Amino acid sequence: MKTYLRLLSFAKPYNFVPLYALYATLGIFFGIANFTLLIPLLNVLFGTTANQTASAPASLPHFTFSIEYIKLVFNYYFTQILATYGKQGTLAFVCGIIIVSVFLSNLFRYLGGRLLAGVRARVVRNVRGTLFERITELELGYFSGERKGDLISRLTNDVQEVEISVVNTLTAVFKEPLNIVGIFVLLFSMSARLTIFTLVLLPISGGVIASVSKRLRRQAEVSQQTLGTMLSVFDEVLGGIRVIKGFNARAYILGKFRAQNELYSRTTQAIDNTRDLASPFSEFAGVAVVAGLLYYGGTLVLSGQAGGLSASAFITYIILFSQILTPAKSLSGAFSNIQRGLVAGERVLRVIDTEPTIRDRPGAAVLPAFEHQIELRHVSFHYGDVPVLFDLNLTVKKGHTVALVGPSGGGKSTLADLLPRFYDPSSGQVLIDGHDVRACTLHSVRAQMGIVTQESILFNDTIFNNIKFNTEATEAEVIEAAKTANAHEFIMASPEGYQTLIGDRGGRLSGGQRQRLSIARAVLRNPPILILDEATSALDTESEKLVQEALTRLMSARTSLVIAHRLSTIRHADEIIVLQHGRIVERGTHDNLVAREGGLYQRLSQMQTSAVLL
Repeated sequence: MKTYLRLLSFAKPYNFVPLYALYATLGIFFGIANFTLLIPLLNVLFGTTANQTASAPASLPHFTFSIEYIKLVFNYYFTQILATYGKQGTLAFVCGIIIVSVFLSNLFRYLGGRLLAGVRARVVRNVRGTLFERITELELGYFSGERKGDLISRLTNDVQEVEISVVNTLTAVFKEPLNIVGIFVLLFSMSARLTIFTLVLLPISGGVIASVSKRLRRQAEVSQQTLGTMLSVFDEVLGGIRVIKGFNARAYILGKFRAQNELYSRTTQAIDNTRDLASPFSEFAGVAVVAGLLYYGGTLVLSGQAGGLSASAFITYIILFSQILTPAKSLSGAFSNIQRGLVAGERVLRVIDTEPTIRDRPGAAVLPAFEHQIELRHVSFHYGDVPVLFDLNLTVKKGHTVALVGPSGGGKSTLADLLPRFYDPSSGQVLIDGHDVRACTLHSVRAQMGIVTQESILFNDTIFNNIKFNTEATEAEVIEAAKTANAHEFIMASPEGYQTLIGDRGGRLSGGQRQRLSIARAVLRNPPILILDEATSALDTESEKLVQEALTRLMSARTSLVIAHRLSTIRHADEIIVLQHGRIVERGTHDNLVAREGGLYQRLSQMQTSAVLL
């Protein structure tokens, strides 16, 4: 119930509730009235109107909020029309009232459904929007521990399941209990003895339906997890299709997918079988109760022990009681569906409730424009329990270029990720002009930085929009940025120039072209601080030359932190930091480090020189 109410909280504001309650109440009132009008109809047809006219008042009764008042008013008009127009006129009168009552019942049911349609759309929109906002707010470390396919499943399938299984049951959950209560109130007024008899039998079927719902919940949880895993496999296939084909791994991947697909198929089939059992069983149980009621009540009527319940009233009683089956069946089906939707809702809410560890502190200040230096002071960092950086001290003065080199796994990328607060240090401080970045807003810190990574992150859009990304730049400014990045010529050679679509992740471009677009995007942003993460390591010689020229222009008069794989690209850095196992083992200029006998940098330089000669 807690999860259900939490999901419904996304329907705020709740100003629709009074109006929906009014529509539902009026719809139920006129719906029940349709069947109570069967009593006078049957009395006219069977010629037994004497009992009804005998109970009619001589004048209109004073208003009271009760079923008895409605009966007296109807009997008053019934008697007047019977005396004036006879049985045929009275029959037409009753049939006319039935038509009006049916029309009003369906009108209010439509108005209630129309109102809830807007509520359903609002809930799903708000749930999906909140989930997406939280996913984009979470720190990078969260995504390293989560399957991307599972997150996609939560944003798409789970939210859809919430709509189908939870939000669409609002009518059943709120309207049907009111409908059942209304019918039972009328049944009690007709015969308390018979109604109590039915209430003894109904809980038996309710207990069985409850056990079916619990089973559905367990099965739904397995189903949603399996679907997330299956989508993760599919996402990995799309991203690694080249490797899969190159290693002849199609059969292996098919095996993984088929295993998850088969498990999902079996689970959903079991869910459908269990869910389909609830509705037929509730109908069977209801008919069995009606049969028992028909026998017991018929015996009372035949023996004259029905407490004044006439034959026509008893027939109407049976018909009214049978109408409980429809809302009861809807309610049992709704609860069965809700179990699956609640599992999906819990999976969605778990992500929404995940608090990001990297966020603005209360009262965080705006970082002033960069003027002097970046400083890492006694910085250490670890992923969980795994230490990565140990007591690092580093200063990068404005306008200088500092390069980070060293073996893989030494902590270079982690160190660079501390500047834009992709991660926060476990201890120590990252300072910009003396301001601890943790005390500044994320937006103001990242607004002063431009990042070019080894893997070019582009979007399935036009070249123009990829360069302009999240700026208000003009076309002339975009073109100028492309020229600075050595990208203008290949862009103009593309089929539609700057309006050429580049495909998913820039798949229609070469590696060098993608990288130059990333550089153009950074140029356009014109940040005072640059972070270059092995921006040329994956390129061929010609592309590397073009990209390196673009990077040199980009780095001009800017403060740059460069993670380098190829040492030849950082010869002119103001300082080179050599990292190994999370510690600074050497630092200095290229010439100083190469001349240092037995040093790690000298060894790395010799290895790369030998590789080039070979």
